[in-house]
Amino acid sequence: MTTENHSARRPRRFDLIAFDWDGTVADSTAIISRSIQEAVRDVGGTVPSDEQAAYVIGMALMPALARAAPDVPPEKYPELANRYRFHFFKHQDDICVFDGILPLLAELRERGHWLTVATGKSRMGLNHALQDPQLKGLFDGSRTADETAGKPSPLMLHELMAEFGVEPERTLMIGDTTHDLQMAQNAGCACVGVSYGAHAPDGFAQFDPLFVADSTTQLRAWLLANA
Repeated sequence: MTTENHSARRPRRFDLIAFDWDGTVADSTAIISRSIQEAVRDVGGTVPSDEQAAYVIGMALMPALARAAPDVPPEKYPELANRYRFHFFKHQDDICVFDGILPLLAELRERGHWLTVATGKSRMGLNHALQDPQLKGLFDGSRTADETAGKPSPLMLHELMAEFGVEPERTLMIGDTTHDLQMAQNAGCACVGVSYGAHAPDGFAQFDPLFVADSTTQLRAWLLANA
């Protein structure tokens, strides 16, 4: 980690901004939901609805699949996970970031925020996504569910805050699910929700988000004015 590029201008309110990936940065909700449904079908479970499949996005893989397929016995979990990966990997290169995210990240970096990712993806999956040349150099750090605790445990955020030497009150989590916002609350951090991802925003209020953005345009406007 280097700090030279960030020392000239400190942000107004938050030094560290952590983004969820799927459904917040990347437009991947539909592909993930379909991959969950196909995996459950493959192992003979009751296929979850679109809403049920989307609900578990953001959690670590096996807890997510177990929640989405409660009638699949534990001895089938390895097969279930393998079938999910099979279906997801077929389409992962079809996923792109939401319109407006790239210029927003560039503007936040220019203002001196540290930008990180806190995701339920695997390290291999996130690294694959970050190979996109447009994303090169935009993020300063990241944590994935397979190298630390999954959401809503606060461990991802605790580790990122420790890495960058930032206190909870100077850290902001941005996510599209209640898992993201609960993680922020558990870590003592502020949060912002986005309603264009996996979860309807009805359940966000209990986690006291500072703002709920209905689009990346709204997210940009709020962050540039308030972060």
